[in-house]
Amino acid sequence: MQGRQFGRDSSHRQAMFRSLITSFFEHERIETTAMKAKEIRPMVEKLITKARTKNINTLRDLLKTIRNKDVAFHLLDEVAPRFSTRPGGYTRIIKTRRRIGDGAEMAILELVESGRSLSDKRKGETAASKGTKPKSEESKTKEKEAGAHTHSH
Repeated sequence: MQGRQFGRDSSHRQAMFRSLITSFFEHERIETTAMKAKEIRPMVEKLITKARTKNINTLRDLLKTIRNKDVAFHLLDEVAPRFSTRPGGYTRIIKTRRRIGDGAEMAILELVESGRSLSDKRKGETAASKGTKPKSEESKTKEKEAGAHTHSH
């Protein structure tokens, strides 16, 4: 026996997973129980890896799991190209809270930052290192650092 059963028969479990996966790719993040997030994470990552090769066969494979054509095209056209150079590890699970009704541990399953936004962050760092920050802000940060170092006990 492999995988969690969640108190459902196999067809109900598969339908639940398809629904969660479709919602995940539609919104690029979902909040669900930690156990469900752990269970669908490998499925999501395999679909992203598959979607990196864009052709009609890939689309047909995706539509076996993702039952919404618009969401499947979103995965093919927008999500998968962001991870074209990343060798796996496309998602992260962040544990958030306990659910009020039953105390189940909740978690957010989301896509990690894409290479594009990472390069945007790097552009911001290079601009700051070139001294584009106004003098007044630099002097304020230096004063804060100096003050923090003199008052420590």
